[in-house]
Amino acid sequence: MYKAAPAGLRASRRFIIRGVQLPDSDDIYDQQLTRAISDINELCRELTHCEHCAHGRAVPVIGSGHPLADIFLIKYRTHPSEASEGVAFYGRSGEAIMKGCQKLGIDSLLLYGTNVIKCANVDEDEALTSCSAYLTRELVVVQPKLVVIMGSRTLEAVNSLDFPMAERLEDIKGEIQRFTPTTEALVTPEIDASLTDQGKKTDFWKAFKVLGDWYESLPPY
Repeated sequence: MYKAAPAGLRASRRFIIRGVQLPDSDDIYDQQLTRAISDINELCRELTHCEHCAHGRAVPVIGSGHPLADIFLIKYRTHPSEASEGVAFYGRSGEAIMKGCQKLGIDSLLLYGTNVIKCANVDEDEALTSCSAYLTRELVVVQPKLVVIMGSRTLEAVNSLDFPMAERLEDIKGEIQRFTPTTEALVTPEIDASLTDQGKKTDFWKAFKVLGDWYESLPPY
């Protein structure tokens, strides 16, 4: 769970216009973070009790990372290691992403990761409709600057979302595209497939490393 740092540890940046004190930018962020945490927790509760498909005894896998992350990672299927813990990107895929981001100089606190299909061992065609609705809500809550879409099936799912002002993305690996007026997108090959095949590993990291250039181009906060 994320908590805002004590106000006393921050430099004040309050502004006054005609005798009216405007909210500190840190105060606004804290309010947004509190709301995002609440919304993500509510989404997790709903996922836990989801009955939209015949997932049997499957445990839904929730997203992991910062609820107001700049970078939103999406892959398609829930891996057994994730299902065992109930957390997306738990296991080898998450470890690989963390190491890759470390090499690119990207703070892990800037990341949020999730899967399109929230449960393992389910009929993915049956689950896709309800799972896509959960994914849309995650995107709305997190409000990322960049969405990293891992794999062609993930791209197809994202393109089918009913997401406000979203543009259709092309299956062009390693190129920054416009997703919405405030969010960009980067399409890469599947991360899970790259863990066991050297050629696919090379293709994945060739596309993923573009994230480093994107991050370097961000204006300072």
